[in-house]
Amino acid sequence: MRDRIEGLIGRLVRASIVERVAIAAAALVAAVVVGGVLVFVSGGFASCASGLDLAGWTFCYNPMQVYYELFLGALGHPLEGGWHVHNFSLATTLRETTLLAFAGLSVAVAFRAGLFNIGTQGQLVVGGLLTAVTVLFAARFVPGGAVGTLVLVPLGVLAGAVGGGFYGAIPGALKAYGGANEVITTIMLNFVAVGVTSTLLSWRFQDPESANPQTRAVPEYAEIPTIPVIGYSPRLDFSLLALGFAVALMVGLAWMLARTSFGYELRVSGVQPEAARYGGVAEKRMTVASMTLSGALGGIAGAFWVLMQHGRWLENVPSLGFDGIAVSILAGNNPLGVGAAAFLFGVLSSGGRSINTATDVPPELVGVVSGLIILFVAMPEFFRMIGRQFLDVDEKPARGTGGGADE
Repeated sequence: MRDRIEGLIGRLVRASIVERVAIAAAALVAAVVVGGVLVFVSGGFASCASGLDLAGWTFCYNPMQVYYELFLGALGHPLEGGWHVHNFSLATTLRETTLLAFAGLSVAVAFRAGLFNIGTQGQLVVGGLLTAVTVLFAARFVPGGAVGTLVLVPLGVLAGAVGGGFYGAIPGALKAYGGANEVITTIMLNFVAVGVTSTLLSWRFQDPESANPQTRAVPEYAEIPTIPVIGYSPRLDFSLLALGFAVALMVGLAWMLARTSFGYELRVSGVQPEAARYGGVAEKRMTVASMTLSGALGGIAGAFWVLMQHGRWLENVPSLGFDGIAVSILAGNNPLGVGAAAFLFGVLSSGGRSINTATDVPPELVGVVSGLIILFVAMPEFFRMIGRQFLDVDEKPARGTGGGADE
């Protein structure tokens, strides 16, 4: 039995991109079927004025309507009249996609180096607060308008990257030089980040004009700008420039992993640490560098959460960092796949709100349906990661002498 299981996992590890896409599509179909049955059966135990009567039993929930709202509602119902690309639902989906892309890239970089960074949430929290504080301070010395935007937006993103990178380097150094398990340290540092930032907020950075735990708002010209004509309204809290930056970062990281010596050392350290050590890779330096880069990406997610969505740092930070773990696993830790995985999560998040608005299906059941889709689609990649990390299962040899990005 064990040999058969390892054989199946080995086939997953060695699957080509086409095969993995086919497996993901089949898993999505299976999730939709199982979720549809669950929704339909659950409707039999609900109370409603009208529904489908079968054998004297009234079923209140229509699975077809649920999935229509889940997938098309997230896009603003494109099949209905009057649809336009700048609608609120699509903007919400793309905003979630952008933020989750940064968080997913943060986790993916660490995973590719053989490190389990569960602390992206804490790095995001720290990076977001440092972004808000830095921009608020620098705004005193920078003129407004376009000049302020050109100076403060890059400065804010850089501050977020520095804050998140520093916070990611801490567990990296603890592992490299103290032998501490990065899973434990990053989980604990998430709680430390929440406590420290909350204390700093109440001590020094609280908005005196608000009872809510939050910083003062950054100037409007310091927020991520929208593109004239083709861009979204600033009221929708989404900018195509942010999405474009996320896409550029995906491509840049994929190129780095495939074409640079640092990327090659990072990948080899994750797949074959003994071979990397034998080949002269500085293991401790690579551990710290990988966690620093991973934390910097998490800090960038926090920076865009502040500068694009809220215009200030709020104590109640959403669980983007934890969602980034699932995004990375779903993408197979491939930077280019992170975009598609983040978009799926964005659709499920925005579509879930559409279901709650348009149907009587309870939010808890919507969450179960969304969770089933994530679980079914992510499971093959999860077992593939298990095979690469913990079982004696190797991928097909990479073509070329320099290796390539993970398929």
